[in-house]
Amino acid sequence: MKGRRVVWPGRATVEIEEFEFPLLGDNEILVATECTLISPGTERAFLLGLPNAQGNYPSYPGYSNIGVVVDIGRDVEGFKIGDRVASSRGHTSHFVATPDNLLKVTERALSSERGVFFNLCTIAMQGVRKAKIELGEPTLVLGGGLIGLFAMQLARLSGGLPVITADLSDNRLQLARQVGADHALNPEAEDLDNQLDRITDGKGLAVVIEATGHPAVVNTAFQLADWGGRVVLLASTRGETEHVNFYRDVHRKGLTVLGAHNSARPAHDSSPNFWTLRDDWELSLQLIAHGRVVVDPLITHRMPGIQAAEAYEMLMDWDQNLLGVVLNWED
Repeated sequence: MKGRRVVWPGRATVEIEEFEFPLLGDNEILVATECTLISPGTERAFLLGLPNAQGNYPSYPGYSNIGVVVDIGRDVEGFKIGDRVASSRGHTSHFVATPDNLLKVTERALSSERGVFFNLCTIAMQGVRKAKIELGEPTLVLGGGLIGLFAMQLARLSGGLPVITADLSDNRLQLARQVGADHALNPEAEDLDNQLDRITDGKGLAVVIEATGHPAVVNTAFQLADWGGRVVLLASTRGETEHVNFYRDVHRKGLTVLGAHNSARPAHDSSPNFWTLRDDWELSLQLIAHGRVVVDPLITHRMPGIQAAEAYEMLMDWDQNLLGVVLNWED
């Protein structure tokens, strides 16, 4: 039996290839994918080989997958055929995994199309946790992509007030308002400092979350954070940040700068503000299922998995109307 999957044979090249299913081991599970989600910023960066994103080819992209168990090895416990599962597997019609790499989706009312956003929500979640937002703290998220919009919603759930999104795209600012931002600001429309000063009544920003990945915006985050504030570097910057005045913008202001790459997690046990990947996966699915985190407006494109190359063409062109791309792998 053969499956199909997305492969990048080389830089800026996308193909669909067929592959033979491997033999199923005694402690392995065969999953048929229902849908996967393209991670726009990360996948574009690695496909184009941008700074801090050079990989090897061929490469098999993707890390947000919802599927159904179709076969199990004889020693597998806790799973049965027909179970719906979440995983970090890529854009593929089928895959084999061990039970510890799968999470059962127990929320029956949660559609797979909504649930597939669980991993990007989780990436944003660990950054918001590390910010330790207190009730009533003004919080700014720089960037209105998927990670930024999830971070904004989670900051709001954590008690940030007001919660603000800043982006250069009016379309993304409209989406930010739609999913809960108290304010959505375009720095090109008016000086950002002036806008923020009015919104916070001059009190300043307790937390700034950098979610653009642009190196220069890191400086902006340092400059906008108030005395004693926290700056969370959530996005992976694609290049080097230059001309940082650490004395003026960090040291003298007493800022706390937090690196928040998704890999910086505990391996086994969660603790306050520092949860394991699996625990955050479970919570993300619950928050989406119960409408605490909104994903429907973030879906801008739906297409069959075998047409993934079309989505990547738009992604490489950095089409600002492209945000959440759901690939359907069901025949």
